[in-house]
Amino acid sequence: MATTLKQNAKRRAERTRRRLKAVANGRMRLSVHRSDKNISAQIIDDANGVTLVAASSLEGEKGKKQKGSDTAAAARIGKLIADRAKEKGVTDVVFDRGGYIYHGRVKALADAAREAGLNF
Repeated sequence: MATTLKQNAKRRAERTRRRLKAVANGRMRLSVHRSDKNISAQIIDDANGVTLVAASSLEGEKGKKQKGSDTAAAARIGKLIADRAKEKGVTDVVFDRGGYIYHGRVKALADAAREAGLNF
């Protein structure tokens, strides 16, 4: 049966997520989602199936237009997610890049989260 590129990407992401859950050893998962215009991150407790904290480039002050498609915005989200995680008492996580290559905005988010205190 022929598969499409979208099906292959979905299968690869699911395989990676299963592997992350196996090696997590009870740690929470820092999941990243990137689109053309925005980037978002969540810290997920897979054991209970709940999202503990989330941050997105869509968040911002009222009346101000936020630019969410650059590495500076990704770094801001990385710092924000790390600060919110520390408030909840989470310091150790597993990084789930969601099939995206570790470059550009994904790397900027990860580096900023590490600098702000998350361990992965």
